[in-house]
Amino acid sequence: MRSEEAVLILSGGVDSVTLLHYLLARGYVVHAVSFLYGQRHSKEIECAKYWAEKLCSSHRIYRLPRLSQKSALTNPNAKVPETHYSDESQRATVVPARNLVFISFAVALAEELGLKEVFYAAHYNDKAVYPDCREEFVEKISAATREGTYAGVEVRAPFVRMTKADIVNLGLKLGVDYSKTWTCYVGGERPCLKCGSCRERAEAFLLNKTKDPLLSDSEWRRAVEICRSCGGGDGV
Repeated sequence: MRSEEAVLILSGGVDSVTLLHYLLARGYVVHAVSFLYGQRHSKEIECAKYWAEKLCSSHRIYRLPRLSQKSALTNPNAKVPETHYSDESQRATVVPARNLVFISFAVALAEELGLKEVFYAAHYNDKAVYPDCREEFVEKISAATREGTYAGVEVRAPFVRMTKADIVNLGLKLGVDYSKTWTCYVGGERPCLKCGSCRERAEAFLLNKTKDPLLSDSEWRRAVEICRSCGGGDGV
């Protein structure tokens, strides 16, 4: 077992919460960082707080200026696309250089703490729309942070070749309570079940032949119908 410490960018969504459990299972002590960057809602941050208090050695929440005036994730007047997560229309949800900004703060914290690793939960599905989730980006930003820090900080994305369904499969094996995660871009009282992020989440659970514990039975039936209508997943 490792006894290393690392910084984790923890959003409170499925991917980063699974990554937290993955790191803990590998023996890491985790220092979490989360960000308020002008996003439409803070429901994910509440989940991040829950997991950080429960499992992390420390947790910093950085309040940043609004990172984009145009993105559907930061402009409350912009329409969130109700399409498959790989559809070209999902580019409306891109917040330019968001992960680059987050990684910079996380690397600075790692350097401050004398740590050599920063983790974030980019995964294979993201690469269709989000440039700063692609494997090439991870390799190059890690090369830059190694050169730009005294500690030679590495940026790692262990899920970069895994799909969302793969991540959920791993999380189920690790015993992750996914009812304590948030995914929906819209951020209402309950998940909208229409946005690309909700569809991707539903598909991931469908492919694992299990119900999303965040959803009621009626919500799950609706999510399954929407997911099947766009050709995603297998039924349970």
